[in-house]
Amino acid sequence: MILNREMECMDRESMTKLQSERLVATVKRCYENVPFYRNKMDKKGVKPEDIRGIEDINKLPFTTKHDLRDEYPFGLNAVPMDQITRIHASSGTTGKPVVGTYTKGDLERWAEGAARVLAAGGVTKGDVVQVSYGYGLFTGGLGAHDAAGYLGAVQLPTSAGNSTKQIMLMKDFGTAALCCTPSYALHLAEVLEQSEVKLDDLKLRVGFFGAEPWTEGMRKELEEKLHIKALDIYGLTEMSGPGVGGECEYQDGTHLWEDMYFPEIINPDTLEPCAPGEFGELVFTSLCKEGMPVLRYRTRDLTRLIYEPCRCGRTAVRMDRILGRSDDMMIIRGVNVFPSQIEACLTEFPAFTPHYFITVDRKNNEDTFDLDVELNTEYFSPNPAKQMPFIKPLYDRIVSMVGIKPNIHIKEPGSIQRSTGKAKHVNDKRNFRD
Repeated sequence: MILNREMECMDRESMTKLQSERLVATVKRCYENVPFYRNKMDKKGVKPEDIRGIEDINKLPFTTKHDLRDEYPFGLNAVPMDQITRIHASSGTTGKPVVGTYTKGDLERWAEGAARVLAAGGVTKGDVVQVSYGYGLFTGGLGAHDAAGYLGAVQLPTSAGNSTKQIMLMKDFGTAALCCTPSYALHLAEVLEQSEVKLDDLKLRVGFFGAEPWTEGMRKELEEKLHIKALDIYGLTEMSGPGVGGECEYQDGTHLWEDMYFPEIINPDTLEPCAPGEFGELVFTSLCKEGMPVLRYRTRDLTRLIYEPCRCGRTAVRMDRILGRSDDMMIIRGVNVFPSQIEACLTEFPAFTPHYFITVDRKNNEDTFDLDVELNTEYFSPNPAKQMPFIKPLYDRIVSMVGIKPNIHIKEPGSIQRSTGKAKHVNDKRNFRD
């Protein structure tokens, strides 16, 4: 279902005109009301009148996560606090969080954007939407919750954790759609396998998974284990949380709601625009936000944009799968490595669970790369000799894809820590950052 046909299916010329009008208004608002942006633009010698359309966006300064933390908590607000109705913040564990503030209008637009995603996955009025993202400062829980409300669907605010009860409620309340991180969805699938509840007892048909990168292999596993269509949902605190975009039933890229958030792809090293279809770093500018508008925010997510219309009828630009994050990239023995590459290798082998943990260290002036993995219960043996037939193919695949040799350690099934929120996959113990 297409929720807002005018915006989701707008022709490119009309969309560019709309984006230009909204960008001009946003830049003016930032310059007049946010000293941070006024100072940044003055340093670049740019005035609001220099921005006449979306084609001028590269004249504007970038915004980074460091900038947002430096302006903590409300230095980027463009309206007084009596117009702010909600505050969210990033789930980061170090330093000050990244804050997002929202007016009543911001929350309404956010809810619509997230509702477009649910509608694209077939959610309709009366469907029970189980929201197993964490509620609180993290945007996931309330973002998906408000999206279901906007659609007229039934909100089931289970939050994360208490997985056995989640399965019980999923069955008893007839959940049609599940919203959570992909790693937590896999954990729920494991709990379901060990429970008395059978897949045939469930009405679950679609899952909306985001807040962390995941692979096609993980999608296949989720669809097989839960008998659902697994769809990617994309968002970030700096824009509006979940609802910046999402996949449709064709699972051929994430539609971005570019009437609200203008996307660019830049070279993360030169900061110059990439050619159409080229992979690079995703940058967003909010076009409608009142409380905390953001200009050219560097997400660090590495992807590309697809402008050809989708088979679903939407013309909204699509984002390809995220390869990883430029700030999550590890340099091990001179080789660029992303956790998502390891996950992609792992999910190629049915004997392994998709859970893993990477430890990087430096010994005798050489980087070490240790990978903890799990075999499914039916394949596991504590005997190292019986593990080797499984280790060797995975080792060869990782060397082939990534180019470095891992030290693979098979752990007992269920021993690698599961996460109810964003999964942590890496511990870099080196006392420097490459």
